[in-house]
Amino acid sequence: MTGLTDVPGVLVGHHQRLGGGWASGTTVVLVPGGATGAVDQRGGAPGTRETNLLEPENLVQRVNAVCLSGGSAYGLAAADGAMRWLGERNLGFPVGRAPHEVVPIVPAAVLFDLPRSEWGNRPDASFGYAACEAADPGAVAQGTVGAGTGAVVGSLKGGIGTASEVVAGFTVGALAAVNASGEAVDFATGRAFAADHEVDGEFGVRWPDRPGSVLPARTGLNTTIGVVACDAALSKAEARRLAVAAQDGLARAVRPAHTMFDGDTVFALATGARPLPVEPGSFADGRRAEALDALCSAAARVFARAMVHGLLSATAAGGAVAYRDVWPGAV
Repeated sequence: MTGLTDVPGVLVGHHQRLGGGWASGTTVVLVPGGATGAVDQRGGAPGTRETNLLEPENLVQRVNAVCLSGGSAYGLAAADGAMRWLGERNLGFPVGRAPHEVVPIVPAAVLFDLPRSEWGNRPDASFGYAACEAADPGAVAQGTVGAGTGAVVGSLKGGIGTASEVVAGFTVGALAAVNASGEAVDFATGRAFAADHEVDGEFGVRWPDRPGSVLPARTGLNTTIGVVACDAALSKAEARRLAVAAQDGLARAVRPAHTMFDGDTVFALATGARPLPVEPGSFADGRRAEALDALCSAAARVFARAMVHGLLSATAAGGAVAYRDVWPGAV
């Protein structure tokens, strides 16, 4: 298992500009077949779009994509491009009789990376469209790509990370754009805070157990955004439990988490390919709750692992140094 696209029916695409006064980009998670959507937002500085729609009591049940972008609030414009791409393919919530009369449902969140680029250089609708064009179900590029291009985590360069696992026959995957105000590493040892979540040597690091050769000052850049997905058939309320649990994984990976300077937002997608043991609303012998709890536990683990991958895969950009620069030879 390698990442979010291990969940069948989920595609990921990136588009970014790096160099020439640019260090920002957009990542789109596409679900052409639709998926039950939910969100959990924490921290004091969110930048979001279409999150109220995801409340369990509201009309729309399924989403077509999630757009994650740099550019702070300006970057929310990237979702317009994703909507256009989906609309051209008649994918969205039907609002008329003709196949093209749809409104694509694209919740979005942004992270703050403006100082990494020259002022005025930030993602727009063209980034969201290009990310959709690049989306595929294969391995997800990690590090300084997409929404992670200008990301910073504490004192170090952040980036896109992804991970997945199978639990009780269900696949749970996560993708994180790691841009937290808190640190992801114990600078006395060089060990990532969530290093103990590693599976089968996936991080590929010889943890150095020594201070870094360079201890850069913190930049104050902030807000981790991401997606957790599974192939289970869940209600919107149940999907939100996945997003809540994924935020626990975020908190295992950075210290502190969910501060007034973070707008941490995690979306959840449930494709519905496989049913849980009993129908929604039934509590027959607790089997459904137990199955959901297992998915939530996995969501926390995979999101923490995705955070570590985002840290370790990043390369220096926009004046931010990467983990591999501070502990050369570890990665």
